[in-house]
Amino acid sequence: MSHSPSDDQVQFIGMIQTQKVSETHAARGPAIDRDYVRAFAQAHEQAGFDRILVPHHSTSPDATLTVAYAASVTERIHFMLAHRPGFVAPTLAARQFATLDQYTGGRLAVHYISGGSDEEQRRDGDWLNHDQRYARTDEYLEVLRKVWTAERPFHHHGDHYQAENAFSEVKPVQTQDGLPHVPVYFGGASEAALKVAGRHADVYALWGESLDQARELTTRVRAEAARHGRQVNFSVSFRPVLAETEDAAWARADRILEETRRLRVVAGYARGGPQQSEGARRLLAAANQGPRVDKRLWTAIAQETGGRSNSTGLVGTPEQVAEALLDYWELGVTTFLIRGFDPLEDALDYGRELIPRTRALVAERAAARRAQSQRRVA
Repeated sequence: MSHSPSDDQVQFIGMIQTQKVSETHAARGPAIDRDYVRAFAQAHEQAGFDRILVPHHSTSPDATLTVAYAASVTERIHFMLAHRPGFVAPTLAARQFATLDQYTGGRLAVHYISGGSDEEQRRDGDWLNHDQRYARTDEYLEVLRKVWTAERPFHHHGDHYQAENAFSEVKPVQTQDGLPHVPVYFGGASEAALKVAGRHADVYALWGESLDQARELTTRVRAEAARHGRQVNFSVSFRPVLAETEDAAWARADRILEETRRLRVVAGYARGGPQQSEGARRLLAAANQGPRVDKRLWTAIAQETGGRSNSTGLVGTPEQVAEALLDYWELGVTTFLIRGFDPLEDALDYGRELIPRTRALVAERAAARRAQSQRRVA
């Protein structure tokens, strides 16, 4: 009952936060606006998204509880919980995720974030360095799988975790290869990260890199997964900026950049420098090629913010952006995480044309591939 796309399908993931906030909207009011969360989650379901990411930050409301609430006010849409290993014992996390998967009817996936910033990690008391965090995540995911699949209590004695007679009465609704499982999303472009991805990731998530960068990175991840006899799906994240004409879309992008700069000045931020994250460095490498890369990859916000999070856009009409997404699908990307600078409004806008157009293009291209394959066989 795993929720992964086949070769002729494409999935769309959105993102919700607990209040209205983005690069162009300063946070106001309480950290949790329950009415906004409900409307935001329901907007994604209405727009035809497959899944919603709930992100994690060291000062933000708890993402696990936000997923539980958002799932309670939706019916069909799946969720992706951002989770940082290291702050909860993996035996407890395994039971929490299995419980949440049961209550949501099998709608949960978890994106494991080992952490690209020492400063972020230390807010919650984590003093491991970058590579140590990935080694810990490797063991963490190993323990999770044991807890989900074990039919009797087991002992675990590792470098980071010790447990005796660990067991869970609750198992996930979802399965993989006949065994209880919650889908594992994973990111990180460093060598330490790729080793963990090859062993554990069901879906490897990239930020919105250039086509050449995405081709290079997905090739490396596939090779790493093949060493373990595994295959992995891929997700790429973008910030689509849409308008009725290409000129209008680029004009909107210019306004977004101008407002981003204004708010950063008000907040006292300088132009962002790179984080420890290899993914951030890769986004800045794309931005160094200029504000427009490939057909319509827009890197100006990534340049402005130091490559923090998924900050590259695709700019154009819905049809043009759908065609740009198809180029990534041709590389083997079957999932797109898309979110806007006007978060709720853009989610609804994506559902009007971008999502259905992209699905139609993928179905058309996949059908053409099958027909060509059949002709070769004949």
